[in-house]
Amino acid sequence: MPAVNYLAVLVAGVIIFMLGGLWYSPVLFAKRWIALQGKTMDQMKTEAANANMPLMYGSAFIASLLTAYVLAVILSHYSPTVMAGIHIAFFCWLGLAGATSYTTNLFSGRPKQLWLIDSGYNLVSFLIAGAILSVWR
Repeated sequence: MPAVNYLAVLVAGVIIFMLGGLWYSPVLFAKRWIALQGKTMDQMKTEAANANMPLMYGSAFIASLLTAYVLAVILSHYSPTVMAGIHIAFFCWLGLAGATSYTTNLFSGRPKQLWLIDSGYNLVSFLIAGAILSVWR
């Protein structure tokens, strides 16, 4: 495996995780995201109260670290500038996360706007991580 800056991976992973908290908060897309799922805020609160939230947040954080790590491994095969890192991250999102999540969304009958919110979060996460990991090697 190529050399990876684990501190940069940690920072990118934390930022991805924190962005998710902001993205799905009332400040940005929570109301629309909940409505597109056909639920109410009260239903979401009830589900959250019945869920194992530490496990969910822990799993989401590990997924954020995994995303950052894999992107760091991909970028380690290049010596990208910030813009090149962003471009590589964009194409990783487009061909992997974006395309596969779109297909899943399409066949599950979920609203395209829901895919836009979810995939938009992934896109912004990839772009930020690509910028961080291309500069901080």
